[in-house]
Amino acid sequence: MTPPPRDRQRAFLRGHVAEHLAAFYLIAKGYRIMAMRYKTRSGEIDIVARKKDMAIFIEVKARASVEDGLNAVTADAQERIRRASDIWLSRQRHAGHLGVRYDVVIIRPWRWPTHFISYF
Repeated sequence: MTPPPRDRQRAFLRGHVAEHLAAFYLIAKGYRIMAMRYKTRSGEIDIVARKKDMAIFIEVKARASVEDGLNAVTADAQERIRRASDIWLSRQRHAGHLGVRYDVVIIRPWRWPTHFISYF
């Protein structure tokens, strides 16, 4: 069953807010944001960041608990992110010199973001 349009709009807005909070958090940790909401036919990457010689592809989840957030990063989602990251990397001139990492940032109400490095 499809949720009512108003619920979808709220979820969409909550996702945008969570992605921006995660981006600010990552910037404070020394990451450089290269792209947000990078879309391809294969999938979408919430945040593409760089730190030193590493390209980091970050999935952001806004959930009530860390466990719920991690459970939401399914194997299918991971595969879509990997395919989209391959496309992003193919469009970068110096991608051959970059390491690649996949992180997850969980945004919970009234809590600091939780960052899982090299989650998948």
